Amino acid sequence: MALKPSLSQGGRLRYGTPMTEKTPNTPQGDRIAKTLSRAGIASRREAERMIEAGRVSVNGKVIDSPALNVTPADRIVVDGKPVGAPDPARVWLYHKPTGLVTTDSDEKGRETIYDALPADMPRVMSIGRLDLNSEGLLLLTNDGGVKRLLELPSTGWLRRYRVRVNGRPTDEVLEPLRKGIIADGEPFQPMEVVLDRQKGANAWLTVGLREGKNREIRRAMDEIGLSVNRLIRISYGPFQLGDIKPGAVEEVRRKILRDQLGAQAEELLGEPPAPPTEVKRGFKKRVVQKRGQMGGRGQPGLPKPAEELEPPRPKRGKGYKPSRPDKATRDAAKRASGAPAKPRKFSSGGAKSGTAKPTKRR
Repeated sequence: MALKPSLSQGGRLRYGTPMTEKTPNTPQGDRIAKTLSRAGIASRREAERMIEAGRVSVNGKVIDSPALNVTPADRIVVDGKPVGAPDPARVWLYHKPTGLVTTDSDEKGRETIYDALPADMPRVMSIGRLDLNSEGLLLLTNDGGVKRLLELPSTGWLRRYRVRVNGRPTDEVLEPLRKGIIADGEPFQPMEVVLDRQKGANAWLTVGLREGKNREIRRAMDEIGLSVNRLIRISYGPFQLGDIKPGAVEEVRRKILRDQLGAQAEELLGEPPAPPTEVKRGFKKRVVQKRGQMGGRGQPGLPKPAEELEPPRPKRGKGYKPSRPDKATRDAAKRASGAPAKPRKFSSGGAKSGTAKPTKRR
């Protein structure tokens, strides 16, 4: 167990209290920079610079040093806006196009990835970087703890790239990269390099590395005499670029993220959202209203009184004849209405002029 060093009276280092154990004088909570990072305000280093610039206040007092622990009960304000509790950690896959800078703000005024992200995205941070002329998969997160965890060298995730170089490389030329190379006085760990195909004056390679130093592939290729003219990151650990189009963003499902974060998944992601409450309903018999029993247009469900219900109509079909009252009933109705009865006309069966139809001789 590592011991915490301290100065003795003679100025020498002595070891006593284990670093993993908290002494009674250890303040509660987390460091302010870590809290701001978890809340998605900024990375830890950027949060420390914000504190030194006087942009952060705790419980109404502006602080100028990140050496401060805070708890959820403390009120933190950044640039006049209160900082709430951190949201559950989320991760997105982003297909970065060329020509964008992976930074919050560029001193040269160049467009950044945050200028090109969809407007409905929350405030996110990049996990690792891709330089201006590189493209492909870039992970984004709203949680500084996830960013720090996935960027640690101890995570050891392999990053794969499709690299197009100018030249005609052979396995002998590429062998120094597989053993580890020193470029500009800086050592690089061994890379996985596969020659895929030669196309004219250019060759396509698949390169895998676990470090991710600044412009590592380009500098290593320059060291063996190859010039990189296109570089595409196709995977970052278990996360794949797939068929995501340039400029598009796709969120990683919570279950996949929980599987990949390992032991720290519970702390970073929090409890899973509660499933919706399922209400079990009993069987309800459906009552079918018959025609003529509803309340008419605009009033469904209001039954008519029994005296207003119309008698059922007869079914129509072959041989159907509508019912008609007899002559006595019709005459009685006319007399009741006061209309004079029309005289009945008789004809001899001839033409309409009243003349008899001549009999045809045989």
